[in-house]
Amino acid sequence: MSTNQRVALVTGANKGIGLEIARQLAQAGVIVFIGARHPVLGSAAVEDLATQGLSATFVLLDLDDHVSAKAAADLIRAHHGRLDILVNNAGIFDTTDAPPSTASLDAVRRTMETNFIGTLAVTQAMLPLLRAAPSARIVNVSSSLGSLVLNGDPASTYYSAQFVGYNASKAALNMLTVQLHEELRGTSIAINSVSPGFVKTDLNGMQGTMTVEDGARLPVRYALHDEGSGRFVAPDGETPW
Repeated sequence: MSTNQRVALVTGANKGIGLEIARQLAQAGVIVFIGARHPVLGSAAVEDLATQGLSATFVLLDLDDHVSAKAAADLIRAHHGRLDILVNNAGIFDTTDAPPSTASLDAVRRTMETNFIGTLAVTQAMLPLLRAAPSARIVNVSSSLGSLVLNGDPASTYYSAQFVGYNASKAALNMLTVQLHEELRGTSIAINSVSPGFVKTDLNGMQGTMTVEDGARLPVRYALHDEGSGRFVAPDGETPW
């Protein structure tokens, strides 16, 4: 069933930024797989896009179940034999996360396991499919909260946002970007960390200042266009690691 259309997998795509990224990719003519851990919610997202005349396929993908990553890769391989775009969007925020002295250890562990280890597992599972594409892109949906420079700058607006589990998980995700960029040097695969900005989503209790439509634009741009590799960017430009 392979076509000349690009094929994309968006993780955590049943709602929020993930769903909007999937929508904008589908609008650009990309074949989209919606990765979600809940079949009912994933199927509902596919139906939501269908009402707008957009086609997408649900694939079961739970970042805490690494077997599901391999099964998702097998499904995409069976349909298309390759993957052109991987958007690692799925992630969690635990309300018992806090500064280092008071953060719940269980919350930190869950956040690291999902946001970093789970994303690494998905990326490893998809790499053979990305290598099979003529030109592939990985977009790690990060956050400026993962910047060590900004976290350590008292003048930064991010300095007081102390959530040691979440911030550390995004810093670790950025390390994945840096190291995988070097490992893939000389290949046709580009990888970047992209912070969408402070978007109104369930993750932050709808406290953000940007719409999901605006928040999805930068990740989609890096998914669709040649923007280099090994970068950490936000809506206001390059972000320090």
